[in-house]
Amino acid sequence: MSKNLIIVESPAKAKTIGGYLGKDYEVLASVGHIVDLPEKGLGVDIENDFAPTYEVMPGKEQVVKKLKQAAGTADAVFIASDPDREGEAIAWHIQEQIKTKNKNIQRVRFNEITKQGIKDAVANPGELDMNRVNAQQSRRILDRLVGYKVSRLLWKPLKYGLSAGRVQSVALRLVCEREMEIEKFVPVESWTVEADFQVFDVKGKLKGNLKAMLDKHKGKKLELKNEKETDKVLASLSSDGFAIDDIEKKNVKSSAPEPFITARLQQEAIRKLSASAKRVMSIAQQLYEGVQLGSEGSQGLITYMRTDSTRISPEAEQAAAAYIETTYGKDYLGGRKTKKAAKANVQDAHEAVRPTSPTRTPASIQKYLTPEQYKLYKLIWERFMASQMADALYEQTTVLINNGDYGFRTSGRVLKFAGYTTLYTEGLDDDSADEETRALLNVDKNDGLKQQTYDKKQHFTTPPPRFTEASLVRILEQKAIGRPSTYASIISTIVEREYVEMKEKRIFPTELGRTVLKLLLQNFTHIFDTKFTADMEAGLDKVEAGDEKWLKLLKDFYYGSFSDELAKAETDLQADLRVPNIKCPTCGKELAVKYGKMGQFIACTGYPECSFTSDYSRGEDGNITLVAKKPAEQTGIKCEKCGADMVLKRTRFGEMLACSGYPECKNIKSHIKLPNGKLHVIEVGEKVGDKCPQCGGDVVLKSGKRGVFAACANYPDCKFTASVEADDDGKFILQDKKKVEQMGVCEKCGKQMVVRRSARGPFLACSGYPKCKNTKSMKKAAEEAKSAAS
Repeated sequence: MSKNLIIVESPAKAKTIGGYLGKDYEVLASVGHIVDLPEKGLGVDIENDFAPTYEVMPGKEQVVKKLKQAAGTADAVFIASDPDREGEAIAWHIQEQIKTKNKNIQRVRFNEITKQGIKDAVANPGELDMNRVNAQQSRRILDRLVGYKVSRLLWKPLKYGLSAGRVQSVALRLVCEREMEIEKFVPVESWTVEADFQVFDVKGKLKGNLKAMLDKHKGKKLELKNEKETDKVLASLSSDGFAIDDIEKKNVKSSAPEPFITARLQQEAIRKLSASAKRVMSIAQQLYEGVQLGSEGSQGLITYMRTDSTRISPEAEQAAAAYIETTYGKDYLGGRKTKKAAKANVQDAHEAVRPTSPTRTPASIQKYLTPEQYKLYKLIWERFMASQMADALYEQTTVLINNGDYGFRTSGRVLKFAGYTTLYTEGLDDDSADEETRALLNVDKNDGLKQQTYDKKQHFTTPPPRFTEASLVRILEQKAIGRPSTYASIISTIVEREYVEMKEKRIFPTELGRTVLKLLLQNFTHIFDTKFTADMEAGLDKVEAGDEKWLKLLKDFYYGSFSDELAKAETDLQADLRVPNIKCPTCGKELAVKYGKMGQFIACTGYPECSFTSDYSRGEDGNITLVAKKPAEQTGIKCEKCGADMVLKRTRFGEMLACSGYPECKNIKSHIKLPNGKLHVIEVGEKVGDKCPQCGGDVVLKSGKRGVFAACANYPDCKFTASVEADDDGKFILQDKKKVEQMGVCEKCGKQMVVRRSARGPFLACSGYPKCKNTKSMKKAAEEAKSAAS
């Protein structure tokens, strides 16, 4: 008997939806996109109205085949990819692949994966939104035009394989410009004075102590620039001339937070959970697609997590209100919230990120969730419930004290009604200031004051802080760079390309990132401008809304300034990477940053007449300093060919044990550093204690580009190989490849991540390769594991 076919993006979502709909429906997963622009070549016919060439993605052939077969026998096909631009494009591509097999193809969309939500969506199918498809297609073509055309220009002056992204390069610009602000910052001195008073009532009885800051002079804000000026002011104050001038008391509200949009979710999770933006979205995807909850089966726990709207459905509001009234009391109900005006670039296509069932508390399902899932669900649940609760109420007290022409000020506040803060308090970046909550001594205007001490302090203004992931997401949102669904990938991309690096949760530009940006801005003055990029995002929104034609958007971009700048760069690339204020110590000519197989270095612009090169470092002020190259490390080992010392040299493949008599003697040796730090020379062909597990022959040591490994001596008849470890005594032990260390689950396809090795060292890769090509560094995996454990 034929069934209805539902096509979703992920296997997890397919499992959840299949459990809701029963045996009359077959649910299959496309596992993301099934077609894309070709991996090689531009894939866009510029002369033919920017016509894209789509190809089935490598590894997706069997997926497409299975979808076609299922569509051919189904009564109807419902494409239920995510309800955003990417999801709509995936739906269109699926339809294009299967339309010859089934004419009855419909589009279904849902904001939450619940039984009722799925049934309502299937009962009310619609058509593809081609405006949304064209918006995604425009973005993809724009990114390919910039990425393919511009990236290649970086290869000759810098190094092969570098890339320039249309939006990522603007994010890199923000990071680099912040770094330049820090380097150019000049601290400004200032001073503050805090006075400590004893307070007496009208009868002369001591009530307690009160501290206040020197604040004004003749009614104007007082700014003390140095210690001499500060001492002069203190000397002019009369020790018995202090009096309370005014006491101001008022009630102030702290408004309940709005429910999460994507950007706020990322910012708050980065602050509170110490997770990366990319990891946050991966975990949120799991909660959205469904988690197995015992006898309940697989349940979608949150609404769609890519949204810029704070809108909430009436049903969710009612459910939250009932829970709040029952749990906290009627006074804690927030009532109907005043809706803020939507920002110009808010699409409002989906609800805010919220739990699908407000009554499903984090504690009630904790045993079914991983630690990461639980922490993120708890954050989303608490934020949503807090958004529906009453405002917090504080009593704020300000005491003004005068002494002649000078005024002192102190203030504090006390909580009168907790409201939403009973459940939730918003996190802050450490460069943000929180309003202090403290009680002041209860004073009266007629109370007397006796000054006890002055505490004068020197201060210096500080430079703007480097971005955290949370604050970079915030500035991307403020400047309308990218969309909520792209913030995480923007940041992860510039990290993975090694254009920026994370240090103590702060984002620093690397030397490579600085150089790439400098070259891009020398040749392209418009496309990597923040306003230009924001305007392009607004244009894509207009395409999605049907207010602008996608082809016009592409033509305006390409034939506006891009094609002219591109043509000029292709024939006369400006690659001025000269180092200011430093001359070549050999010939006196200018120096420039160059890139080689071993990274960046300083070289004389007079090459080849002058061959001076040097390593370099960059100081806190951004200035470059030449650094003498480190001499080869002595090992105490003699070359058996010529008797000279063997030394450790650095190559692009790592350290190498080589004869110091090079080039006369070109002897090199493989080596390994033991756990105790000693150097052990590898004799190729040296036997390892174990026997070959495949043929029983001897296992011997070999050396390759990826380092030392073990192999069967009977090669090529037996092709057994294995990694090796050495103990302090230089004894080698085989590592069983079948027991390769497992490092969590792939967030893209759900298969196991395993340790792989390359010329650059070990890294994590999905065991589903080549269908899934997800990889990550060991450092990043360790940070994620640490975050999950905490």
